[in-house]
Formats: sequence, C-alpha cells, structure tokens
Amino acid sequence: MKSAIPMIVATASLIMAGSALAADMPAAGKAKCNMCHAVDKKVVGPSYKDISAKYKGDSDAAGKIAANITKGGSFGWKLGMMPPKGMGANEAEIKAMAEYVAGLAK
Repeated sequence: MKSAIPMIVATASLIMAGSALAADMPAAGKAKCNMCHAVDKKVVGPSYKDISAKYKGDSDAAGKIAANITKGGSFGWKLGMMPPKGMGANEAEIKAMAEYVAGLAK
C-alpha cells in the first residue's frame, strides 16, 4: 500500500496541473481557439504545448505567435490552414492567447 501512495500523488498532481493550465487560459482561447486546438494534444491544429515548444527560448515568442494568429496559415505544421484571426479574435484576445501559449514553455 505504501508504494501506491506516491503513484496516487503523482497522478493527482498531473491532473491538477492540466486543470490549472486550462483554467489559466484566456476566455477567448477557450471560446474561439479550443475548437481546433487543445493544451496537450493535436486536434485540427497542433497542441498549445507543441506550439510553445517550437518557440521555446525565443525572446519574441509571444509576438511571433500573435503575428501567426493574426495572419493565419499552416506555419509548417502540415495540418491544415488556420484562418486569419482564428474565429474572429480581436487584437487584445490574440495578444492574451499568444502570451498564454508562449508561457507554456516556461
């Protein structure tokens, strides 16, 4: 039984961490971006974690992610084309979501 306790604690920690990531996501991301993206798995587009990893260590990661959201495209993912501004996001929503995604690499 003692050996099962660390496993239970580790599993609970992972579940709580995933919930925290989703809870910290800007509301516009949940409403507009989550139709095609998820935090940790590919849906129609790449996961937010995969996007974040692509820009890890880039001091302008959030700016580049925001520019890509604004212009739309496939960005080398070979998964399909994201429409410009996603599902009609405004500049503030794009900036907030780009900062959230870039922050996942930290």
